[in-house]
Amino acid sequence: MASITERNGKYFIMVSTGYDSTGKQIRKTMTYKPEPGMTQKQIEKAVNEQAVVFEKKVMSGQVLDGGVTFADFSERWLRDYAEPNLAPKTLSRYKAMLKRILPEVGHIKLDKLQPHHIVELNSSLSGDKNRRGIAFIATQAFFADFEKNGWTREWLSRETGKHINTIYNIFNRVPVAEPTAQTVCDVLGYNFDKAFEPSKPLQGITNKTITHHFRLVSTILTQAVYWQVIPSNPASRVKPPKVARAEAKYLDEKQTLKLLQLLEKESVMHKTMIKLFIYSGLRRGELCGLEWKDIDWDNNMISVRRSSQYVPNKGIFTKETKTKTSDRTIKLPSQAFDLLQEYRVWQLEYRFKAGDRWEDTDRIFTKADGTPLHPDSVTQYFSNFVSRTDLPQISIHSLRHTNITLQIAAGVPLRTVAFRAGHASTAVTGVVYSHVIRSSEEKAAQILEDILNPMGNGQSRNIV
Repeated sequence: MASITERNGKYFIMVSTGYDSTGKQIRKTMTYKPEPGMTQKQIEKAVNEQAVVFEKKVMSGQVLDGGVTFADFSERWLRDYAEPNLAPKTLSRYKAMLKRILPEVGHIKLDKLQPHHIVELNSSLSGDKNRRGIAFIATQAFFADFEKNGWTREWLSRETGKHINTIYNIFNRVPVAEPTAQTVCDVLGYNFDKAFEPSKPLQGITNKTITHHFRLVSTILTQAVYWQVIPSNPASRVKPPKVARAEAKYLDEKQTLKLLQLLEKESVMHKTMIKLFIYSGLRRGELCGLEWKDIDWDNNMISVRRSSQYVPNKGIFTKETKTKTSDRTIKLPSQAFDLLQEYRVWQLEYRFKAGDRWEDTDRIFTKADGTPLHPDSVTQYFSNFVSRTDLPQISIHSLRHTNITLQIAAGVPLRTVAFRAGHASTAVTGVVYSHVIRSSEEKAAQILEDILNPMGNGQSRNIV
């Protein structure tokens, strides 16, 4: 039951929620100040009503205070704010970041969290290594200890739940995924760094990645301020790491033409997909989300209405486009529709052969059974494709940069480029592609100089 204490015209309401691990009573408090002119009877009624409401909130877990740890508040933030409001992919990325953040500051209570703690977090992250996507190889020390203990590969397969072929791969020094290597270490009680080594050098986390972690901490603390758990955000008094703006990687005209020629030897689906990236400048998820009803064959237009994405534990799912401006209809070269028509014929023939195994989703690019294509499979294919050529080592997203860059270089108005790209504004386009814009402006200035001064003698032509 709530207790009420009056001090100097203010009423302090306290509710006990039990005791902590040290035997100390856990208390939640609030202050109520009556409005001027209220009678004593009105005040007593109002205070009692406030106490009842406050006690209900406390008991239902709706009231937090600065004594809660950053880890506990982060859990509440994920449940009450992030999960209802954020896109699944963003939520998944934030959860992955918290795995690095919480070991450093998770134990600190919010009202004790200071700017220097966040500075130390940034410093700690700068010395961390990025293990994402890197496979691991068993060490000779692991093999020696394994043989010494008399264990067998079959036994390890049963204990870890991993297929026997995976276990044999480990002993043949074939790189395996980190979770697989970690499972083996957990079963055997081995130190991971002693039992496995990365298949390629680990790179330190970049300032850009550290900044993303810093912004997440700041976002969580901002919500804590908004929920009146703490009075101010300590991250607002910390400068994030400086991040050098990296220029977008793209192909020039000659390299693009070479890429188009090399694609002629690829499968119909992959050839169509990669060429469509170049013709349209779509994001990966947008292209994977295209459906046949989005194609306007009469006017050579395609409509971008959805994005196909993948998140672990959720699988492949469809969501709305990135922003309102991402939902757009754009015109493509006639070659793109010739290509799509050829692919459509191929897909119908393939669908006929698949028979009952085919699931009609209307997606343009699909798996062998007609279901939506995994976006990561596009990335993996293109990475393998590029490695077989002498093209620059670009990513699938570089094709979007190539499309936008070629438009700017050709003199297409920036507003049109921004619309076709699905950017929120021309300012976004201007920042990302500033180097291309500068180059185009220099070219325009040179053209203007040639027009006004064709003789190249420093004097303009006399106009009669």
